[in-house]
Amino acid sequence: MKLHTAAILLLFWLGVFTVHTVKGNSSSEVMRKFKCVNLSTRQLNIRNLVNYEKQQVPTDAIMFLTAGGIRICVRPNQKWVQAAIKRIDERQAAKRK
Repeated sequence: MKLHTAAILLLFWLGVFTVHTVKGNSSSEVMRKFKCVNLSTRQLNIRNLVNYEKQQVPTDAIMFLTAGGIRICVRPNQKWVQAAIKRIDERQAAKRK
């Protein structure tokens, strides 16, 4: 009977240790799902853009998110890109108020 109880306790602690280890490893590392590799050359309609993300690796880029959920990467040094970023920031600031 003691052996049976010891085996159950051992399995319980192994399970707790395994869950803790897996949870710790996956949550301690932030990984992006999307990376800009190809950059679009055409100008986008600013009204359709809802968010953006700056990226420096593997290339310097801005990833815009459209209202339809599409991600489009562009060069950050274009005037229209800076205008779009400013407009998105203004919209988000207005929502917070």
